[in-house]
Amino acid sequence: MTAKATALRARLAEGRILTIPGCYDAMSAKLVEQAGFDAAYVSGYAVSATQIGLPDAGLLSYKEILDQARDIAGAVSIPLIGDADTGFGNPVNVRRTVKGFADSGIACIMLEDQVFPKRCGFAKGVEVVPRGEALIRLQAALDMRDEIRAEGGDVLILARTDSRVAEGLDEALWRCEAFADRGADIVYFEGPQNRREMETLCSRVQVPKLLAQLEREGRPLLSPAEAEAIGYECLLFGVTLLNVSIRAMRDALALMAGGNHPGPDRLLSFDELYETVGFDWYYGLEERYRSE
Repeated sequence: MTAKATALRARLAEGRILTIPGCYDAMSAKLVEQAGFDAAYVSGYAVSATQIGLPDAGLLSYKEILDQARDIAGAVSIPLIGDADTGFGNPVNVRRTVKGFADSGIACIMLEDQVFPKRCGFAKGVEVVPRGEALIRLQAALDMRDEIRAEGGDVLILARTDSRVAEGLDEALWRCEAFADRGADIVYFEGPQNRREMETLCSRVQVPKLLAQLEREGRPLLSPAEAEAIGYECLLFGVTLLNVSIRAMRDALALMAGGNHPGPDRLLSFDELYETVGFDWYYGLEERYRSE
């Protein structure tokens, strides 16, 4: 699995924007890869919604997200960024989380500075831990990263702060700079309020920066070219696939509940569905190992 982290490092070094769709299961990740993207994000928001039918509010356990991440990583060859929330406990837990995610095939672990239980960055009541605790948490992750690399493996650490909403711009900028100084591979400032804040971040932090895009009323969506021009290296669309899949299922169910059917304009052909889920691949292997 080291190759995936190495591939992500190389892609970041190219200097062109990396667009990262969020996924939530093996099929959505495979579709991301088939569409030609160079990386995907295992979204805790989307995994919580699809696996337990509940919001991203710290309800998923370490084991639940790890198992899902492992299944997703096993289905694709592109690097994955895994949502590790707050690390699921104290600094020792953080070390275990980084090791477990790396062993599962995740190329990069996202670690945030919220209190536990955490919640979606746009939910009500977001709080962050004090600076010192945030830095110790990150240091534990970086120490495990370095130990993995010393043993011939590789993994990246993406340090996220939610302090813009909780404590203001100056605190968010301070934490991003501190995270970069500590050695984070990527820094993520959740919730910049305008382009000026984005530009300030990108001018003050020299490691790769990630901008998360959210389809929400009143929030303009930047194109990859616009984000790159500001100074970002990564552009994340964390819940877009979850959003469109829920919309498509609701539309189909509404038609069926009314005695109708989605119809061919809303459906894959049977052959395309058959191929997409992998039957042609399976039959090829079955034929290869058929008894003589």
